[in-house]
Amino acid sequence: MGRKARIFGAVAVGVLVLGAVAAYGYDASRSHLISDGVTINGVEVGGLDTEQAEVLVRKQVVEPRRRAIRVEADGETFTLPARDLKVRANVSGAVEDALDASREGSLPERVFRQITGGSDPREVTLDVQWSRPALNGFVREVADGVYVAPRDASVEPGPESLTVVDEADGQKLRDNLLDSELESILAGGPYRPVVKGRTRVLKPSVTRAEVSGAYPTYITVSKASYTLTLWKDLEVAAQYPVAVGSPDYPTPDGLFSIQDKQVDPDWHVPTSDWAGDLAGTVVPGGSAENPLKARWMGIYGGAGIHGTDSIYSLGTAASHGCVRMAVDDVIALYDQVDVGTPIYIG
Repeated sequence: MGRKARIFGAVAVGVLVLGAVAAYGYDASRSHLISDGVTINGVEVGGLDTEQAEVLVRKQVVEPRRRAIRVEADGETFTLPARDLKVRANVSGAVEDALDASREGSLPERVFRQITGGSDPREVTLDVQWSRPALNGFVREVADGVYVAPRDASVEPGPESLTVVDEADGQKLRDNLLDSELESILAGGPYRPVVKGRTRVLKPSVTRAEVSGAYPTYITVSKASYTLTLWKDLEVAAQYPVAVGSPDYPTPDGLFSIQDKQVDPDWHVPTSDWAGDLAGTVVPGGSAENPLKARWMGIYGGAGIHGTDSIYSLGTAASHGCVRMAVDDVIALYDQVDVGTPIYIG
């Protein structure tokens, strides 16, 4: 029994040695191959040698990212040329890392896995790099292209009308979201040839329901009908006959506001042939020689609204650019108008 045991032990040792040598040889014969289950940025490279793996990874990971990026937003397509992105990646280094990962573990573990067809799932990350300034500039281009400012409800004045213009929503690109999606794609995430740019709604600050509160008082002057209209909450509150500037000294057209208010104002006589001997002088308020009767509401460039005792001039173009009113009317208007009240003349 002792001799048989020794023979059996020697045979067993020989078998183990032969097995180890065979295992070592088998493992060595596959040392150039990447193990099953190893992926590079999601691409299965198991069973491939380094050259084959490089070709596959370049084809599936790098080359798609060396194409133009397209973003569809608000019915438009925006394109970032590939040459601007300057995509680059160390594919050889990632493949070597995959091969190194395949050699991890003990010899018996590797051989058992190889013989049984088992896999050892491992993910190797390929660091894809690109031009951050180019991507930032592209996202700004898309943002600028789709931006629509919200429009507040407003009043569109005419010489004898006030029309409310409805509010409108605006929109803004969700630029942080787009940047994150593009960055994920470029970094090696799931590739998409076209990315959808999403927007969010921008609400106006003033709605139609609120616009009348923004214009509690308004004045319009029609030079054609010689009429001043006082509006309260965008409704006609009163209308007055007026005189306006003569053809040589026209009342200014446009949208202005009441700049100042005075009771019995001094008259700073314009330096003009129209003023005769009074040109360039100051006539005290309340005097008989002062044509600015009772009240003054300044508008623009020396022109204003004032009372007159030349009632016959109402309904004509006769002044030196001012809007003339009957004294009782200008006093009534004065008490209902604040500095800053808008006035449209046309």
